[in-house]
Amino acid sequence: MLMRDLLMLLIVVPGGLLALRHPFVGIMMWTWISMMNPHRLTWGFMYYAPVAMFIGGCTLVGLLLSREKRSPFVGAPAWWLVLLVLWMCVTTAFAFDPADSMIQLERVLKIDLMVLVTLMLVRTKREMMAFAWVIALSIAFYGIKGGIFTLLSGGGSRVYGPLGSYIEENNALAVALIVVIPLLRFLQTTLTSVWQKHAMTVAMVLCGMSVLGSHSRGGLLAITAMVAVLWWRGRNKVLTGIIVLIAGSAALSFMPEHWWARMDTISTHEDQSAMGRLNAWIMAFNIAKENFFGGGFSIYNSYVYGMYAPDPTHVVSAHSIYFHMLGEHGFVGLFIYLGLWISTWFAASALRKHGRRQAETEWCVELGSMVQVSLVGFAVGGAFLSLAYFDLSYNVMALTVAAKAWMHCRGWESEREFHSPRRVLGLPLFFGDKLAR
Repeated sequence: MLMRDLLMLLIVVPGGLLALRHPFVGIMMWTWISMMNPHRLTWGFMYYAPVAMFIGGCTLVGLLLSREKRSPFVGAPAWWLVLLVLWMCVTTAFAFDPADSMIQLERVLKIDLMVLVTLMLVRTKREMMAFAWVIALSIAFYGIKGGIFTLLSGGGSRVYGPLGSYIEENNALAVALIVVIPLLRFLQTTLTSVWQKHAMTVAMVLCGMSVLGSHSRGGLLAITAMVAVLWWRGRNKVLTGIIVLIAGSAALSFMPEHWWARMDTISTHEDQSAMGRLNAWIMAFNIAKENFFGGGFSIYNSYVYGMYAPDPTHVVSAHSIYFHMLGEHGFVGLFIYLGLWISTWFAASALRKHGRRQAETEWCVELGSMVQVSLVGFAVGGAFLSLAYFDLSYNVMALTVAAKAWMHCRGWESEREFHSPRRVLGLPLFFGDKLAR
């Protein structure tokens, strides 16, 4: 048991010290810790250790001392993010419960600040590739583990994320995996070895099984939308469609009867979960309709529900990224939030459109395409979950903006050809020397 804590300590402390000199390493560790929550896999003193605070502090100090940085305002999504942060500060001042709302605001500001730091430090193709691997593997770890668990348990038990994290709930983990699967596909296109490509295929399949194993109805809708977009983007739609139908039928036939019974309630409003969501959505709309600044972060209590909800006794969170923003930050907050993701979509479109112009930027085409697939999955799955502030989607945005800025300034002309991933973080990797060519 203690070995996990010691291993975590041996990773975090040297990593933080290294971040003082190389803040890029720090932001990679921050991304890993904030999304994967590896300290929650320990059983002793590291479980509640402030590892994110330590790494974040070291990274910020390293950023101040480093000259290898740029302005974070390198694309429209970054400006939308800053505007959203400013608006959330305003709505907190007018919140129903300013004290409790301030606690959540501080948490959100930490996430958004580090996203802007990421945009300052992720500048080269090498750094973007490393960032993409960290994002994907941080979440895929639970997908691979959960997929194996689903297969071994016959789909009878639900898959959950790490305790105390944004993806602790089964539904949240499902949507996070749906966002990550397209990124795994992008990374697969950068691999050259046959066994590496096959290993990535297995990882994607296991992540898909984990989504089914989460027993998430929103996850099923989101993965259906994601697969539909992937099929539409494919070159050979007939062959791809046949493969999808066969693989999908095999995966669905594996799931037990009570899984099917739960999925059958998608089109009905009979269960408590669906009725609770509807009740929360109506409450959020009523708050925004009567309060220009929304209600602030702290609106999910019996007092607020008694004033704005049809059923004041059924108190739950918004369970929707859209109604989450609407209830907490009003129509203006929802507009800004949608502007953030629409601008990210167009940034990804620019990667697809302009990446074909030269050989050095061809990888941007695949990245832009897969980011859009991820956004579709997030838009559909997020409609049923309170994931409006989770790091993952913002990190995908940062990766997209960084790639577009790199392509716009012809970054390949000012950096060395990246031949070995072993130099990405100064640690040995198994992916092969031609990973990012």
